[in-house]
Amino acid sequence: MSDPDAATIWHRFRTEARRAASESTWHIWLERLAFRELSGSTLVLEAPDDVRAWVETRFMRPLTVIAETVLGAGARVEIAGPEDRPEPVRREPEAQELNPRLTFDQFVIGDCNRLAHAAALAVAEMPGLAYNPLFICGPPGLGKTHLLHSIANYVTAHGGGLTARYTTVEAFTDQFVAALHSSALEAFKAAYRGVDVLLVDDVQFLQSKAKTEQEFFHTFNALHQAGAQLVLTSDRPPRDLEALEDRLRERFEAGLVCDVRPPERATRLTILRKRVAQDDVGDVDAAALELIAERVTSNIRALEGALIRTVAFGSLTGRAVTAVLAEEVLAGLYPELKPRRRSVREIQERTCEVFDVSMDDLLSASRAQPVAFARQVAMYLARELTDATLPAIGRAFGNRNHTTVMHACKRTAERIATDRDAYDAVQRLTRTLGGD
Repeated sequence: MSDPDAATIWHRFRTEARRAASESTWHIWLERLAFRELSGSTLVLEAPDDVRAWVETRFMRPLTVIAETVLGAGARVEIAGPEDRPEPVRREPEAQELNPRLTFDQFVIGDCNRLAHAAALAVAEMPGLAYNPLFICGPPGLGKTHLLHSIANYVTAHGGGLTARYTTVEAFTDQFVAALHSSALEAFKAAYRGVDVLLVDDVQFLQSKAKTEQEFFHTFNALHQAGAQLVLTSDRPPRDLEALEDRLRERFEAGLVCDVRPPERATRLTILRKRVAQDDVGDVDAAALELIAERVTSNIRALEGALIRTVAFGSLTGRAVTAVLAEEVLAGLYPELKPRRRSVREIQERTCEVFDVSMDDLLSASRAQPVAFARQVAMYLARELTDATLPAIGRAFGNRNHTTVMHACKRTAERIATDRDAYDAVQRLTRTLGGD
C-alpha cells in the first residue's frame, strides 16, 4: 500500500471497525480483512475464503456505515477473495465524480443556510443569470459541498444539455501541475474553460500557490466573459483571504457572498431523521436521535458521523439503537462531547428544583416514587457530569453503598430509553446544568 492517503484511510477504517465490534466479532471475522484498493468512493477489501461469505452476508451494512464515516456519504464496501483480480480503476483526471445523493431534495433547510440554499437553487435554475459568481463561505462540514453537488446534479438533469464541472482547488492544482509537466496545458484549459457551470470547492487553498492562482484567474475570466456560471466555496469570506491577489479577491466579491452557519437544534434533528430514512438503516429510536442532536452541535459532518457510528455499533453488537446506546457511543467515541463538569452538590440542588423535592427527602431513605426517581436521576447525572467515583457519589447521597449508585444509574438509563416523560425530564435537567 504505497499511497499515503490510502494507508491513512485504511488505518481509520480499521480503527472504527475495531471500536464498533465486540472482541469475538473482531478477532474471528473482521481482523483478517485486508486492504485491496480504493476505487473512487468504493473501498475494496480482501477476505480469506473461509470468512468471506459470512462477512458479506452478516457485516456489509455496518462495514458500509463505517466506510461512510471515513470517506463520506455514498461510500461503498466490496469484499474480494484472494484469487479475484479487480478491474482496472477508471480515472477521469479532468472531472471529479458527482455524488448523486447530494441533491436539493436531500438538503435540509434552516435559518443557518436559508440564503445559501435559495441562491444555489437560483443559480442552478438560471446559470449565469442569477448571481455570478456565487461565493458560499463557512466552516467545514456545514453543507457547502452538498450545495455544489446539488447545483451540478440539477444542471445535469434539467439544464437542457448544459455542462457542469465540479472540482476542488486541490484537484485543480494537481491537474494543472500534471498538465505543465506533460505538455498538456491546452487540453487542461479546454477541460475547464469549455463548461457552462464551474463549481470550485475550498478556494482558500489557492493562497500561496502563485502559478495555480494565476491560471485560476485566467480560467475565471474566460468563463465569466463567456457568460458561464461560477460557484465557489471557502472557509472564510473573500475579504479574509488576505494572501490572494487583490484582483482575484475582488472578482470573488463581485457577485453574491453568503454564508452557512452551524445548524440549530431543530435543523440537526431533521437532518438525522432524513438520513435515517434515506439510508434505510432500520429502527432507530427517536430518543437516540434527539440525544445526538442535543450533543453534536458543531457541524453536519460530525452530526452524521455520530449517527453512523451509533448505527454501526448497534449493528455489530446486535443491540437496538436507543438513547442508552447513543449515550454510550458518544461518551466512548466522542469524549469531547461529554457535558462540562459539575459538582455533585450543584446536581442535587438542580434536581430538587426540577422535581420539586426537598434536599432532605433527596438524601433520605424514602422510597416514595417521586423521591426515589429524583434520587436515581441525580445519581445518574452525578456519574455523567462529575469526576466523582461511585463511592464518593454514594457518600454524597446519605452514605449509600456504591452498588446503590450503580443500580440507580442502570435504572435511570433503562427508564429514559423507554419512558418519554422521564427522558424529557432528564434532558430538561441536563440543559439547566449547562450540559448541552
